[in-house]
Amino acid sequence: MTMPPPALAGPEPDPAAREPAPRPLRLPVAVVLAVAAGAALLLALPPYDLWWLSPAGVALLAAAAHRRRMRAGFGLGLLAGLVLFFPLLEWTRIAAGWLPFVMLGVFQALYLGVLGVASAWVSPLVDRWRASWPVVTGLLWVLQEALRDRAPFGGFPWGRLAFSQGDAPVLRLAAYGGAPLVTFAVAAAGGALVACAWRRWRRPNLPVVGGFAVAAGLLTAGPAAVPLPGAGTAPATTTVAIVQGNVPRLGLDFNAQRRAVLDNHVNGTLQLAAEVADGRQKQPGLVVWPENSSDIDPLRNADAAAQIQRAADAVKAPILVGTLQRTDVAGENYNVGILWNPGTGPDHAQQYAKRHPVPFAEYMPLRSIARLVSDKVDLVATMLPGDKPGVVDTGAAVLGDVICFEVAYDEIVRDTVTGGAQILAVQTNNATFNEAEARQQLAMVRLRAVEHGREALMVSTVGVSGFVDASGTVHGATGFNTAAVVVRDMALGGPRTLATRSGNRPEVVIVVLAVAALVGVLPLRRRRTDIGNGGEKVSEER
Repeated sequence: MTMPPPALAGPEPDPAAREPAPRPLRLPVAVVLAVAAGAALLLALPPYDLWWLSPAGVALLAAAAHRRRMRAGFGLGLLAGLVLFFPLLEWTRIAAGWLPFVMLGVFQALYLGVLGVASAWVSPLVDRWRASWPVVTGLLWVLQEALRDRAPFGGFPWGRLAFSQGDAPVLRLAAYGGAPLVTFAVAAAGGALVACAWRRWRRPNLPVVGGFAVAAGLLTAGPAAVPLPGAGTAPATTTVAIVQGNVPRLGLDFNAQRRAVLDNHVNGTLQLAAEVADGRQKQPGLVVWPENSSDIDPLRNADAAAQIQRAADAVKAPILVGTLQRTDVAGENYNVGILWNPGTGPDHAQQYAKRHPVPFAEYMPLRSIARLVSDKVDLVATMLPGDKPGVVDTGAAVLGDVICFEVAYDEIVRDTVTGGAQILAVQTNNATFNEAEARQQLAMVRLRAVEHGREALMVSTVGVSGFVDASGTVHGATGFNTAAVVVRDMALGGPRTLATRSGNRPEVVIVVLAVAALVGVLPLRRRRTDIGNGGEKVSEER
């Protein structure tokens, strides 16, 4: 048979067209992996603190969504999110009831659903360039958290990968790029794990698999060698006392116990003053009370003011008091920390009003619409936001004060350090939650201390309270639902970290790269579709 001349021969087939179309894992297997991913991410966070499960959870979800259709990727991500967020946020049910708890859990899980879509979308990219899997996974996780941290109504950053790493070497990276860099490293380690374990490459290459395993190990353990800014220096110190007065009983009736709670904190401070007078305790330069330690506005109630003044005079130190300041409009107030000096009383120039009240708990967005869902909407008062960072000069130290959930938000904490804070202080009230929520907050304080190179404290009405040094180590942690007073010498200031100086720029760079990766996959997906239309069936399970 005569062969046609070369000019008439058809084009050489694309090698990729001769390959069997890539297949995902079987759907039942992917569902199991998604459930396991949510469970691993949950157990990595407080109160379980199995930090090494975070990369595993990332890897499991990436494997489940790889090479799937968008719809299946969304469902698998949503499933992982439900397994993670419902147990993680169970404490919100105690304070808000079942409906808000379910709504919050589902909404947070939707973000992981979107992450599942993105993971499915980038499958052609990581199939073509295996080495990109760790980087792309890290980019997508930071993008997901950047969105979840901001929307809607200012976002809800609970459950970030970075907040699971309190005991991990990777926590040190917070000093260089904040929580986004920590999340990127954890997720990239997960991407390296899934790249290492994925068994359906066309041409398995043991050196490549070994390289991914080494990369995962370096991302997980390597940061232990990263130096912390200011390590080895000996800055000035001041003695700080935190008073955890406790409440008569936990639960939603906390605000009905206002005078008892104030008395508990006064009595705890008086006991501290007695121990100082007897030489059994050091004289503090500053005492810090928690959020809502005086839920009676002492600027409008002379009796409450007299009790706080009595405590400050006895301990011979200023007290940062957490209180509510009412306005002349019924139902409106500010959540504040105000400095109360011995002898002279409240210093109106040194106070901080919470900048980020919690939507649906401290104020009600879309109140008229919300009334259609619940008849308890109008029980939520209107907490007005403050407009200045929480920089409070106590004389003994310049505090960077944030209140309760604000510790989860990057910029709110950073603003205090750029404003001159020498110590970070978190005033919180966990009386309407549980110990798990308190330990989740303390993990955030640990990250913030490393991120900004500042020693920190968290003081709660019921616990957990404690001090955190600039390496993220906790000192003097109290129990839950108990009264306690803890005193510690705290270092003042230190050099500003790269994370403090750079602000949100590392996150912006990562987000831009993530968007570029998502857009850059489009030609590869079109090519895969063209191959499928040319005769090869693109085999993706739903």
